[in-house]
Amino acid sequence: MRVFVILPAAGIGTRMSAGGGVGSGHSTPKQFLAIAGVPVLVHCLRAFLAVERVEAIYVAVRKPEIERVRAQIADFGLGAPGPGRKVHVVEGGNVRQQSVSNALAKLVADAGCTEDDVVLVHDAARPLIDPPTIDRTIDAVAEHGAAIVALPAVDTIKQVERTAHGAIVTATIPRERIVQAQTPQGARYGLLRRAFAEAVADEFAGTDEASLLERAGIEVVVVPGSAKNFKITQPGDIELAEFYLAAAK
Repeated sequence: MRVFVILPAAGIGTRMSAGGGVGSGHSTPKQFLAIAGVPVLVHCLRAFLAVERVEAIYVAVRKPEIERVRAQIADFGLGAPGPGRKVHVVEGGNVRQQSVSNALAKLVADAGCTEDDVVLVHDAARPLIDPPTIDRTIDAVAEHGAAIVALPAVDTIKQVERTAHGAIVTATIPRERIVQAQTPQGARYGLLRRAFAEAVADEFAGTDEASLLERAGIEVVVVPGSAKNFKITQPGDIELAEFYLAAAK
């Protein structure tokens, strides 16, 4: 069993340009913004490279960003191009699902995946993922076939109906039945390939890898996550990430 990682990083991150604070009016995609002087994407790469079982990482970015990412990989000592390198950069798509699909195709061409190999997908905008959580996710996929990292819901969850006058509450959903999905999310290669193939055949677009696996009838287990593993999405998130990093020193 080998372990591979895909980091979809082709998003534009338009919400970072709304409102005030860090990132306001910033045209730089969020995965390239700096936290404590280090790009968000590099923080992710460092975490996965710290896990010995990870054989290779495939970063999917927009075509104009490919050389920029390769330069960052070299500048931060994450591996030079050439035989034996662990980090590979591939062209992503317009949506996450296409980026992951592109990276998966390149991964298979390079490594010739077997059915039982583990493939994890992680949001490139979640810089504070930690190696122990990655290890637990690998173990869960190895045992159960598919897994996601998630947090229990803390707030009361309301189901609503959207109307011309706003949202109307229609039900209260028990919190014990709800989790907030994070990443990494992953599966055995054979299961992930099947889920993606069925989605393509039916022209289905999922919000994450778990949604494709669920749709294919594949059971997905939950690995406990952390509040620190949040996604850089809005102005102010950079300062929060820097706070967590400072507190961990």
